[in-house]
Amino acid sequence: MINRRTFSKALGLGTGAAAVSLSGRGTDAFASSASRGRPGEGSQVPTVPAIAPGTHTSFAKMKQVRAGVLNVGYAEAGPAHGPVVVLLHGWPYDIHSYVDVAPLLAGLGYRVVVPYLRGHGSTNFLSDRTPRTAEQSAIALDVIALMDALRIDKAVLAGFDWGSRTADIIAALWPERVKSLVSTSGYLITNRAQAAPAAPAVEHTWWYQWYFATPRGKATMEAEDSRLALCRYVWTLVSPNWNFSDDTYNRTAEAFKNPDYAAIVLFNYRWRIGLVDTDDRYARYEKLLAGQPSIHVPTVTLDAALDPFTPPGDGSGYRDHFTGPYAHRTIANIGHNLPQEAPTDFAQAVVDADHL
Repeated sequence: MINRRTFSKALGLGTGAAAVSLSGRGTDAFASSASRGRPGEGSQVPTVPAIAPGTHTSFAKMKQVRAGVLNVGYAEAGPAHGPVVVLLHGWPYDIHSYVDVAPLLAGLGYRVVVPYLRGHGSTNFLSDRTPRTAEQSAIALDVIALMDALRIDKAVLAGFDWGSRTADIIAALWPERVKSLVSTSGYLITNRAQAAPAAPAVEHTWWYQWYFATPRGKATMEAEDSRLALCRYVWTLVSPNWNFSDDTYNRTAEAFKNPDYAAIVLFNYRWRIGLVDTDDRYARYEKLLAGQPSIHVPTVTLDAALDPFTPPGDGSGYRDHFTGPYAHRTIANIGHNLPQEAPTDFAQAVVDADHL
């Protein structure tokens, strides 16, 4: 655990378990249709109203705030003094992964904050001199800095892909900032020392990671048209049942036009496989994360049944990393972009984690 004083110094350097299987809106051991009470209060759990994916296409409020090394763009919904939920997107996605989830949670009284991660959308670096790195701890520190800038002492954190990893890291290293956690695909903290090859099918699924390690992949990411085509192709592979429209993709793809997007994405994936070094300012945190620290905060883990990155099973492969109150769910017929493909299920997981 790292205290807030240590974190402030870092910025100064430069800057009981339960298992539930769901099929769409199936049975839920934690939801009760009898209650619509204030989030986090009472023994009953509010039920999230079911909506069709794609009901919403935009956010009512977009804001900017200086936080750490960034000027962060973020969407906000719900009452200003409600219990806070921070929703974290993945790659190749943006805040629109939560365009339906945010109003569902806001309607239940939560203050919902959905930031663009570094290199995405309207989130920009404050200084041209700041290295465009994207270690896992760097992104987590960005979120801590955002919470500090918005005077959010503690929040429910929820995410998928890069967002899950970021939320996991904050829950592991700064648990005092996390009320509860929703982590899609379970425990995603990276230990780069674990370099043993995976099964061929797993390595094949990560084709773009290896592509980004080549000059051809780098050139693809640095040219806007080919970058947008590649990201769209990834959507079709990892969410095989999601019949998204051109408009849906194009709204998100605007976030990929950030001038630092290619540098951030390339660094992140090259860093994971050891092709680039950790920036010195983050080395201490990465050493801690290499030890695969346990997560003690109340947690709901989600697996999307059609996500090629999700191994079949019940989440038991990562269960031991979560030592606090815990529940696991598999969402049937859903791919990698779980919150956008199944917003009601994702929002319900957030509410339920808040009541564990």
